[in-house]
Amino acid sequence: MAPLFTIKDSSRESRLFSMRAVSAVVIVGILTLVLIGRLVHLQIVKHQHFTTLSENNRVKIVPIAPTRGLIFDRQGEILAQNLPVYSLEVVPEVVGDVDALIAELRGIIEITGADEEAFRAALARKRRFEKIPLRSRLEDREVARFAVNRHRFPGVDIGARLTRNYPLGELGVHLVGYVGRINRRELDRIDHVDYRGTSHIGKTGVEASYEDWLHGKVGYQHVETNAQGRILRVLERHDPVSGKNLFLTMDAKLQRTAEAALGEENGAIVALDPATGAVLAMASNPGFDPNLFANGIGVETYRSLQRSPNRPLVNRAVNGQYPPGSTIKPFVGLAGLAHGIGHARRELRCPGWFVLPGGKRRYRDWKKYGHGRLGLHGAIVQSCDVYFYKLALALGIDRMHEYLSSFGFGERTGIELGSESRGLMPSRTWKRSARGQPWFPGETVITGIGQGFMLTTPLQLASATAAVAMRGTRLRPRLVGRVVDPASGDVEEVEPETIATIDSLDVHHWERIIEAMTGVVHGPRGTARRISDGLAYRIAGKTGTAQVFGIGQNEEYDAKKLDKKLHDHGLFIAFAPVGQPRVAVAVVVENGGSGSGVAAPLARIVIDAYLGDFPAPTAPGRRTLRAAANGGASPPATPPAASG
Repeated sequence: MAPLFTIKDSSRESRLFSMRAVSAVVIVGILTLVLIGRLVHLQIVKHQHFTTLSENNRVKIVPIAPTRGLIFDRQGEILAQNLPVYSLEVVPEVVGDVDALIAELRGIIEITGADEEAFRAALARKRRFEKIPLRSRLEDREVARFAVNRHRFPGVDIGARLTRNYPLGELGVHLVGYVGRINRRELDRIDHVDYRGTSHIGKTGVEASYEDWLHGKVGYQHVETNAQGRILRVLERHDPVSGKNLFLTMDAKLQRTAEAALGEENGAIVALDPATGAVLAMASNPGFDPNLFANGIGVETYRSLQRSPNRPLVNRAVNGQYPPGSTIKPFVGLAGLAHGIGHARRELRCPGWFVLPGGKRRYRDWKKYGHGRLGLHGAIVQSCDVYFYKLALALGIDRMHEYLSSFGFGERTGIELGSESRGLMPSRTWKRSARGQPWFPGETVITGIGQGFMLTTPLQLASATAAVAMRGTRLRPRLVGRVVDPASGDVEEVEPETIATIDSLDVHHWERIIEAMTGVVHGPRGTARRISDGLAYRIAGKTGTAQVFGIGQNEEYDAKKLDKKLHDHGLFIAFAPVGQPRVAVAVVVENGGSGSGVAAPLARIVIDAYLGDFPAPTAPGRRTLRAAANGGASPPATPPAASG
């Protein structure tokens, strides 16, 4: 039978209680030590770290984008400016029902599906108290319409920012360039700190080449924010430094004249000041509207520009590479004089063709029955091919390469446009390296008239022509005349830079070549004599016609039977006035035909406009002048392609 009650063991319970109490005290002590250790770690060891984090949560640095510098022509006409663009901005936190808001706003301002899609994408990644653009690039009438109804839309406001604008549109687009949104490739090379708050960067032309001057320096402000990131107040502000204003050497009026002269023709016109290297005009046709890129070009529009057979995005003045044709003859003549070649000092007979010693192939002259006997002067004036076939062979390709390279052929001029093409001044070494083949005498022959492998850019031709005008002093072509700091008003003049001096000639040799080039325009047999009518000054020039494809030994060139893209290129180089050169010009008209009939009249228009002796002609006047020149021009030169 079980007992009715159990006697308590007080001693045992006391020991058990004591053990539990001790254990609890130990655990509490350990936890207290852990807590104290953690506090020491946070408050002492990591004090600086967490102080910084706390401060960063309270104070943020907000970048302030600088104002991009302006671009002017030499007379102060604005070429690139910054215009305010208005956008409709929404603060979702204040608005509440976004769907109802958009529906109501559509009654006042046009909001497309693309606008709404972009807005909702931004809404998903931004805080609800931040301003989010609903519609960008509002027109003035839309801004006014919203202003009247603004009281109906709390949380909606008009925001403004600056965007790049080119008031002259296509004029000088390849020289001035344009800006566009910063892409991934550019992100890898720019200073991310300096471009905080900036979304656009120079892409081409002066906009890209002088980006460091135009961009300016980013500013910033310290702002105090709450836990949600809302700005409470501005603690400190450092204003940005605006980009510098650039005054180009380009004359906008002359640029208009050059582009109008080209009309519908593809090609380029470059005008330089021989004494300073200043680029007065640089026309490349066709062009495009740079505002398309500054404001965000559409995919289809960009593809149409890329795929156009006329290649409007290519700057033909610095990237177009053409055989120089007969425009190279004055330089070959100078090479002959510099090296004392007998052919350059006596008369030679031109029967209308030339055959290499021991050869059978005939290298034809553009004049079927030849020019008879003539010397260097007459050969340049009448553009005799046979004379220069013989002179080139006497010189040899090595001496021609060396001397013509001193004028910049086959080399970049150094103009600040980034992607300038080199052209090509061939040599034995080049051909063996590039083609793995030896050099042939026939290739020397046709190099003497600017055919074969030789390629030049319009800018190279203008620069070399300017060097002749300056009797051997070659200056680097430059685009910027002065730089102005808009904040201080300080002006920095950009000085001319001499890059080569060709001093291997007697002064009389220069005069012989210049006199012959003057005869091209003013002589009774000059190939460009038709443009001399009514001239109040004298022009020294040289016509050129460059083949696009080779003609067989027994074939005749008939432009009427060929597609336009297979017609010869027309070229002309000139400087004026002869006694005191103020302008040097190079004209290339793609598939335009003869240089005398097409390119020379365009050069006359540009020179007239710059020197001011005649008013710049209108388009109808241009066509009349060109038609008159065609009526009396010599036939185009059509030398054969190089033989193997």
